[in-house]
Amino acid sequence: PEQSMEQRVKFNTDLIKRYDVAGPRYTSYPTAVQFMEGFDAEAYRRHVAASNSELIPKPLSLYVHLPFCKSLCYYCGCMKKVTRHTHQADHYLSLLDREIELQGELFDHDREIVQLHFGGGTPTFHSDEQLKGLMEQIGKHFSLSRDDTREFSIEVDPRTVGTERLAVLADMGFNRISLGVQDINPEVQKAVNRVQDTKTSLDMIEGSRQLGFNSVSVDLIYGLPLQTAKSFSETIDTVVAARPNRLAVYNYAHLPHIFRAQRMIDSDLIPSPETKLQLMELTISKLIDSGYVYIGMDHFALPDDELTVAQREGGLQRNFQGYSTRRECDLVGLGVSSIGKVSDCYAQNIKDIQTWQNAVEEGQLPIWRGLSLNTENRLRRRVIESIMCHGEVSFEHIESMFAIDFHEHFAPELLNLERMEEDGLLEMGGDSFTVTPPGRMLLRNIAMVFDEYLQKPESAPRFSRVI
Repeated sequence: PEQSMEQRVKFNTDLIKRYDVAGPRYTSYPTAVQFMEGFDAEAYRRHVAASNSELIPKPLSLYVHLPFCKSLCYYCGCMKKVTRHTHQADHYLSLLDREIELQGELFDHDREIVQLHFGGGTPTFHSDEQLKGLMEQIGKHFSLSRDDTREFSIEVDPRTVGTERLAVLADMGFNRISLGVQDINPEVQKAVNRVQDTKTSLDMIEGSRQLGFNSVSVDLIYGLPLQTAKSFSETIDTVVAARPNRLAVYNYAHLPHIFRAQRMIDSDLIPSPETKLQLMELTISKLIDSGYVYIGMDHFALPDDELTVAQREGGLQRNFQGYSTRRECDLVGLGVSSIGKVSDCYAQNIKDIQTWQNAVEEGQLPIWRGLSLNTENRLRRRVIESIMCHGEVSFEHIESMFAIDFHEHFAPELLNLERMEEDGLLEMGGDSFTVTPPGRMLLRNIAMVFDEYLQKPESAPRFSRVI
């Protein structure tokens, strides 16, 4: 039988170099650059009310941001606070409890949380008691699903979590974990200030399976200082031998002017663009040869993983954690800097811990900025999501949803796609187009054609490079 779309990917170095421009990662559309500070808590409340009153209200997905870390990983671009003083975190958690209460008041209680993610920072910076208290607070103000199909995940640092702690997390209701490995080479680990024992990380994958966790996801990064094709090849082989259900292999973007931590990295030690391409090609071919499915961008999953199933069945989406299942959910963001998506809006919390704390202390929803989507936004979001998640767009499907004529509405975009078709990135049908195996490496570039905000040159903001 013909391989399904997700397995077909082809690495074409010339094409990748030609299309290596800066562009959004489309974890949302419009992207966060378009969020406006005029969007406030009042606007958010209106969208929640609208979503509560839908004929069949959507289930909920909850993202909780826990920004604290004990030590600084130099490559990190996340919103975090590095401290050894755990009392700073205690105050944060007490206010997070208050925010959970404020948000919980807005949502009807028949709307179950079927997806939950604790991200960071390092969620396991907090003690078991604190995490348990947080789960109890969520359960008090929202309805947590008890169904086996729920996806409750937490990011763990193998340096702070042993098998005993994993068992406690399982008791709390978590059924999937995500762990940062990045690279197993001791020299690379030293250069980025994240030294961790490989055996501990691998034991954790095995241990979580025995405890009944449904899914283990491992993060790796290519393009870190001192990495070579040989060393990174060893990292991949070692990790793949443990068969995690998912792998996210990120490209390290060196932006020291934006992320202060990255100033600690010696830029002379960063692999050349050629080596980075080599590392990327190596990663993709090794993982596909090992039986992983290339979902898109930086994500790979085993054939029976929910991500793979969601892609096959049309339920895959992009959100602020990357690729995710459950596109039918409203997403509620909790904690400093987190982003929610409810009904037809995006809402982002205040990015600075102190300011976020002040707002919550005053009993306010700590919303900093956001966006109410208009019909054009929703239309383009659907097209971009279809490209990013499924590698194809059916004009008829979009036309029936939005009552437009695709050829007419997107005439300039379809002209732009012609060059991409000549370059072999996609194949046009009469009423659809499909991304080709070489084009799957360049999904962002194809999606950018439909980004209305990139069509105005004065508004082109700075994004990371596509490769």
